[in-house]
Amino acid sequence: MKDMVISMCAMMARILIVVIMLILIISWGRQAYSFGYSVFAEKAISSGTGVDVTVEIPNGSSASEIGEILENHGLIRDAKIFKIQERLSEYHGKLNGGTYKLSTAMTADEMMEIMAGEGESSTEETSEKASTQEAATEGSSEVSEEVTESN
Repeated sequence: MKDMVISMCAMMARILIVVIMLILIISWGRQAYSFGYSVFAEKAISSGTGVDVTVEIPNGSSASEIGEILENHGLIRDAKIFKIQERLSEYHGKLNGGTYKLSTAMTADEMMEIMAGEGESSTEETSEKASTQEAATEGSSEVSEEVTESN
C-alpha cells in the first residue's frame, strides 16, 4: 500500500512537471511571436495623416540612439525594436544625421527610408544639397552661355 501511494505521488509530480513545462513553452512561444510581429509588421503610431514632428538626429548616431530619439518624440513605440528593424532592413548602417520632419503616421521603415536619404524628406541637409545643386546648375549654364558667346 505504501509503495502504491509513493508511485502515485511520483506519477502526479511528473504530470505536474509536464504541465508546467507546457505552460512555459506556450508562454514563450506567444512572447516570441509577439516580438517577431512587432519587428516585421509594426504599424505606425497613428493612422490617417498623423502628427508631423521635427526631429534632430546628431551625425554619427547609432541605431540605438536614433531609436531613443524617435521613441522620446512619440514616433515609435520601442527603441529596442527599432534597433532590430534597422539591423534587418536594407537601410542598415545608412541612416544619416540631420533635421527631419517625420510623422506619427509613418512606419519605422518609412522613417528609415527618409533618414537614409532614399525617400522624400524635408531636412535642412536636403534643402542645402538642393541649393548647392541649383548653384552648380546655374554656374554651368553661365559657363555654357559664355562659351556660346565666344564662338
